[in-house]
Amino acid sequence: MSADIPDDAPAPRSFASVFDVYEVRREDEEVLYFGDPRAGQERLVRTVWPLFRERGYEVSLDRRMGELVLVAEPLDLGVDGVPWTNVLLFGLTVLSTLFAGAGWYYVQDLTSPAIVQALPFTLAVLGVLGVHEMGHYVASRYYGVRASLPYFIPVPTLIGTMGAIIKMRGQMPDRKALFDIGVAGPLAGLAATLVVTVVGLKLPPVTVPEWVLNAPPEQTMEIVFHYPILLKGIAWLLGEPLRYPNDPSLVVNPVVIGAWVGMFVTFLNLIPVGQLDGGHMLRAMVGETHERFAPVVPGLLFALAGYVYYVLDAGNAATLWVVWGLIAVFLVNAGSVRPVDDSPLDRKRVAVGVFTFLLGVLAFVPVPIEIIV
Repeated sequence: MSADIPDDAPAPRSFASVFDVYEVRREDEEVLYFGDPRAGQERLVRTVWPLFRERGYEVSLDRRMGELVLVAEPLDLGVDGVPWTNVLLFGLTVLSTLFAGAGWYYVQDLTSPAIVQALPFTLAVLGVLGVHEMGHYVASRYYGVRASLPYFIPVPTLIGTMGAIIKMRGQMPDRKALFDIGVAGPLAGLAATLVVTVVGLKLPPVTVPEWVLNAPPEQTMEIVFHYPILLKGIAWLLGEPLRYPNDPSLVVNPVVIGAWVGMFVTFLNLIPVGQLDGGHMLRAMVGETHERFAPVVPGLLFALAGYVYYVLDAGNAATLWVVWGLIAVFLVNAGSVRPVDDSPLDRKRVAVGVFTFLLGVLAFVPVPIEIIV
């Protein structure tokens, strides 16, 4: 056995009861412990993980060149240098949401300074998405789980983006950490969404220009956003309209569309399957029982697509749910996160989870967008 072990790394004898080490190597910053297991994988990881974590290492069980090896690498939760990829994607998403928002403010020349009129829309969309992902990031840092800063996804759509994601690496300590990291995004995002909703409803409506109102019917295309119960309820409490049926020259302020984005993204993330927030939460709440429920989710989404297509006669929305049904199939096959300590979750967190899923239901609408030609 090599003696080339860093002073701060655990000695093989400290976990000899579950892993018999016969060689230790160092490769760059990694410390590799080659050996033979003396316990099942679950017990092995549950035993060695806290030993390495308290010494500042992330550890995982791997197989290299046909040999079992515990791979330990220094735990670094900080951002290493300037995250240029994150910065670039964020900048591109600012531009893409500005261009998308220009349409909601009826700006014709996208190269003119008038495009800054769409800045409130951009701030609303990026605000709700960014706060959602930062909720995950902060919770991950709190529990010592390595996570990247948010990666925004710029796409030329009606809202200018496909959302944002963070990447997590390493073991999940326990169900409490899994739940808190999973629920932090939806709750933080919904809090931001409520603020954006109130601001958007209080801002003055946008006036539809004459060139739009007087356009021939064959040249017009109406895009209708259907609002979920949660957004309608806030509008009702504030006494603010979401439609202006008696005045076709007025439409709701585009910041409200940003609030719609926040609620729609919250619902999608709360779908209880795989690596989605809802999947993390349900796995933490019910343990391995989650694996029995997860395969049902794609079927429910496909059934929703059929209902929307045949009953509500909304083909575009049906396609959306078919796509998400396929995504759910992939997520089921990918599996869920298994925490190191799989002890049951406390009742308070279970109650928070149920409440959060109910908020997700209130943020749901079967036909999110309708395009009328």
